[in-house]
Amino acid sequence: MDYELKALGKICSKTGKPFGPGDVCYSTVIEKGNEWVRLDFSAGAWTGPPEGALGFWRVTVPVRDQPKRRVLDPDALLRHFEQLCEDANPAREKFRYVLALLLVQRRRLQIAKTRSDAEGTILELAGLQGEGPFEVRDQQLAEAEIGALQLELEASIAAEPK
Repeated sequence: MDYELKALGKICSKTGKPFGPGDVCYSTVIEKGNEWVRLDFSAGAWTGPPEGALGFWRVTVPVRDQPKRRVLDPDALLRHFEQLCEDANPAREKFRYVLALLLVQRRRLQIAKTRSDAEGTILELAGLQGEGPFEVRDQQLAEAEIGALQLELEASIAAEPK
């Protein structure tokens, strides 16, 4: 059975005060008559789910003025990755690794196999449309570093001529 619920409200169901960007709220679903209704509460007004609530969850009000991240075309990503593989610049190895992970995530590349040597693990990748093979060393990056490299990648591809 599917349920249609409204998006996060603009005001607290208990106090009537508006929510601001970044505010923590609590949402719950209750039955009113023959329908399910979503109620949203500010953190200060939340005392737990009301009687008969189907469920509840914590939510953060989104920040509206942040620029949306550009959706990157997998073909453009693959072209960029192939260029990085041809250059084989050791200074760009982390960047190439993150790009390879994005392409695997977007199902444009697949990990054919892995192997190890004295320096660590090497991913052997193949394109789903016959590209490759490519070899990329696993860089063992922290999540924060991967995020920073992804932002750099987006900026780099956005700057490329179409």
